Amino acid sequence: MSGTIFSILPPLIAIVMVLITKRVLLSLGTGIIAGALIVASFSPLESLKAFWTALTITFWDGGLNTYNIFITLFVILLGVLTAFVSLSGGSRAFAEWATKRIRTRRGARLLPVFLGILIFVDDYFNALAVGQIARPVTDSHRISRAKLAYFIDSTSAPVCAIAPISSWGAYLIGVIGTILAGASVVSYSALEAFLLMIPMNFYVFATLVFVFFAALTNFDFGEMRKHERRAVEEGELFDPNKEVPGELKEEFPVHNNGRVIDLILPIVTLVAVTFGGMMLSGYRGSMSEYGRADIWTIFEMTDVPLALLSGGLSGVAVALILFLTQPGKGEFRKSEFIAPAFISGIKAMMPAVSILILAWALTYLIGELETGAFLSGVVERANIPAELLPALMFVLAGIMAFSTGTSWGSFGILLPIAGEVMLNAAPEMLIASLAAVLGGAVFGDHCSPISDSTIMSSTGAGSNHIDHVATQLPYALVSAAIAAVGYVVLGLTDSLALGLVTVALLLAAVITFWMMKGRAATPAVHEHTGN
Repeated sequence: MSGTIFSILPPLIAIVMVLITKRVLLSLGTGIIAGALIVASFSPLESLKAFWTALTITFWDGGLNTYNIFITLFVILLGVLTAFVSLSGGSRAFAEWATKRIRTRRGARLLPVFLGILIFVDDYFNALAVGQIARPVTDSHRISRAKLAYFIDSTSAPVCAIAPISSWGAYLIGVIGTILAGASVVSYSALEAFLLMIPMNFYVFATLVFVFFAALTNFDFGEMRKHERRAVEEGELFDPNKEVPGELKEEFPVHNNGRVIDLILPIVTLVAVTFGGMMLSGYRGSMSEYGRADIWTIFEMTDVPLALLSGGLSGVAVALILFLTQPGKGEFRKSEFIAPAFISGIKAMMPAVSILILAWALTYLIGELETGAFLSGVVERANIPAELLPALMFVLAGIMAFSTGTSWGSFGILLPIAGEVMLNAAPEMLIASLAAVLGGAVFGDHCSPISDSTIMSSTGAGSNHIDHVATQLPYALVSAAIAAVGYVVLGLTDSLALGLVTVALLLAAVITFWMMKGRAATPAVHEHTGN
């Protein structure tokens, strides 16, 4: 049944169940069972074996799967870091310090947006680091966790997808290089092709425009409006009846001697060590592989999970040292709270870790079923005019990433197909089609409840995962619709300028419509709402 229409059933079952039941673990588990049954042609013993393999291969695939292990440990370490920063009073001190300087809800909303754009080296790192820094500030201004998750998710993967100096950029340039190798009809390098694709990534620009619009104004729509209204009017930043990753369950004693440095220094250490680890591992890898090292080869060969683990360990170590060396020893015996802080931090991240493990297991089975190959084969067999291929590639990449929960997997499958089709049919449409694949994959990743990037964003923000998916979905769909129209115009006219103008006009029209409707439907929210 691999590579057939049956291959889309496991992700479809998981996604539909998530939307109906709102229970992520149950839905992912059901999808995994369905995938194991189909992979094994419904043989009970073989299905059980496939199910077990899907769960264990996350950590052992003939050897230690260090990529997934290090990512998992990094997520857990962030929970521990959060616990120590909270225990030391650093979160409270930073929130009080920042509230005096960021006095409006608008300023608090803009903080994660700007941080998300500045920290572009990797989407996992972006999502979790920005959440750690911005959450105390957005909490103090009664900005819902769902809104914070939207800001994080919509500035992590989109920015990484157009940043050549990032883990994404290095991977994409490498894939593009294999597409262009030996192609006599093009005269540009892989890097030049990637740079040419940046202005054609209409979904990314539409998403960023809406992010800034949402940060600068009080306007929200759909489920997001409910979350924001509850945060402002009732002071509830998230639904207390739902599971929230990263939220500490234990109440630690208030440390009145908490300092801003108790939060800032561990985060700065985490950032610096992670970035330094990426540079060092990339340098070693590029020297070993190519005998030379430059910025492009360094990012191509960097070991992101190892760098994240190193940064997480360093951040926790600094947070622990700062806690133990704080003044005010008479308030409580610090040694008694070290073990509870570790346990509390680990427990806080267990929901996110559980979702990640099951999402990886489902992704493995989807790969075994060749779901992506089936979807891409549908396009290859269709007789579609070359002018419409950019728009079609955008839609297909969105469907594939939504179904599989991985944008990188969609890149790996669809970019070579788009390259092969366009190099033979319409070389002038090559760059547009490749850009459309990038935008579509990011779009599908944004909407998918089984996407690891979406899971990381809800974890970093401390938002219920399904609340994040439901509140972000309307914004993503509108951005995707605008981008799709832009690709149709670009394909029909072969004019980037007309495509960009179309996207800009549609963005202006939608924002104008939202604002006119918002004035009538949304009560004004005072910008000065800091505690």
